[in-house]
Amino acid sequence: MSETSQDMHGKPINKIAMMALLMIGSFVIILMQTSLGTALPTLMTAFNVDTATVQWLTTIFLMVNGIMVPVSAYLNTRVPTKALYLAAMVIYIAGTTLALVTPSQHDYFWMMMVARALQAMAAGIVMPLMQVVALALFGEESRGKALGMVGLVIGMAPAIGPTLSGWILDKDHSFLGLTLAGDWRSIFSVVLPIAILVLVLSIIYFKDVLPTSKVKLDIRSLIESTAGFGLLLFGSAMVSDHGWGNFTWVIAPMLVGLLIIAEFAWHQYHMETPFLDLSVLKNRQFAITTALVCLTFIAMIGVEMVLPIYMQQVRGLTALHSGLSLLPGALMMGALSPIAGSYYDKHGARNLVIFGFSLVFIGTIPFYFLTETTPTIYITTLYTLRMAGIALTMMPLTSSAMGVLMQNQVAQGTAVNNTFRQVAASLGTAILSSIMQNVINNNTPANSLKVRDPLEYGQNMLNASLDGFHATFLCAAGFVLAALILAFFMHRGKLNAQGKKG
Repeated sequence: MSETSQDMHGKPINKIAMMALLMIGSFVIILMQTSLGTALPTLMTAFNVDTATVQWLTTIFLMVNGIMVPVSAYLNTRVPTKALYLAAMVIYIAGTTLALVTPSQHDYFWMMMVARALQAMAAGIVMPLMQVVALALFGEESRGKALGMVGLVIGMAPAIGPTLSGWILDKDHSFLGLTLAGDWRSIFSVVLPIAILVLVLSIIYFKDVLPTSKVKLDIRSLIESTAGFGLLLFGSAMVSDHGWGNFTWVIAPMLVGLLIIAEFAWHQYHMETPFLDLSVLKNRQFAITTALVCLTFIAMIGVEMVLPIYMQQVRGLTALHSGLSLLPGALMMGALSPIAGSYYDKHGARNLVIFGFSLVFIGTIPFYFLTETTPTIYITTLYTLRMAGIALTMMPLTSSAMGVLMQNQVAQGTAVNNTFRQVAASLGTAILSSIMQNVINNNTPANSLKVRDPLEYGQNMLNASLDGFHATFLCAAGFVLAALILAFFMHRGKLNAQGKKG
């Protein structure tokens, strides 16, 4: 496939401008996935809500995002590219503006929930759209390089989010002429003008590069997709509050969700034009690489969640300093993603992925031996090594998955790949967080010791926390080891859609 130089209407495309706008707009949208994590304690005080309530700002984002990703395949096929991207930016700007003007009162917390849902809708649209557009703008020989640029956004934005919000909340300063006085609203005011600028420029430079057709929306599939993935993600999000044994909030929603998803999958296989074409999973190489992408995200998101907690609770670092300690890892991922894409274009993914997962495994195992006095520079070095490995696996895997599909399957394949990745990240986070909490609970000293010997109680509580972190890191290493083994089953070199080496 030659590089696309004209849009669907025969008009010339400024590919550099279009790709830059796509990446910048997607970056500020995906940034919101993790940016509020550091600000949750501040929001608890501002809205006078408890921990369980404020966590819904994260839960609602994951749920709505996960629901929207399967819908993206239909939207990419039905809605012109430019209109879809502009709509995503408008939705994001509306959500961010709503969050910015929400009064800091308990009775208005629902407005923050709506704002987060709107932001998640935008994220669910742009993540798959960014990949499909990148593949359309660049030829098959540049597929890895194009998705390497996409990796800058998908990998770096969630990693930088906590650092950015920690920096904003830490002290008074200004940015783009705005006064940031350590207020939670500043998290939204920083990205809003960038999003508006991207929207304005996209009206000029963004073009329709994906073919569309008047595909009829299958309401049954939409309802089943929304209910099935929504309940599954809801149940997994409730694990941290209620544990895996809770039937009402965890087991029942996940079980019903899985049953609906099973019916949804059966329905898709019997449709002439599927809402989400799961038949792409019959392609062995697509299925293997998609499974590896899921394991990559579990390895990345899980440790990104646990490590800041360790650094703040055990090491006593501030949110800003814990975020800054992990920033080199995010920058390393950004630097290596395009390089990994270029390597894939020449040599394929297998050797690169095996080497990458080896680095992730080597960088994860030492976390099992962390203590309350482990030097911060040691943690930063290990985390940077892990992120280097993830950068060498994520986009080459995605490129490899898309490379074995026909051009008319790319939008559906991207939706399937992103759906599985989103669900895996949610379930993986639930598994790792529950392991950490269960081990801590099982090793927490008796309250009577707090009165009898406060110093010993404090030390035992610290040891219980460390045991929880150690168990979590060991589990994460297990996921990485499984990925490393599975990577040996990948094809050598590059395969095209006909299964021939390219």
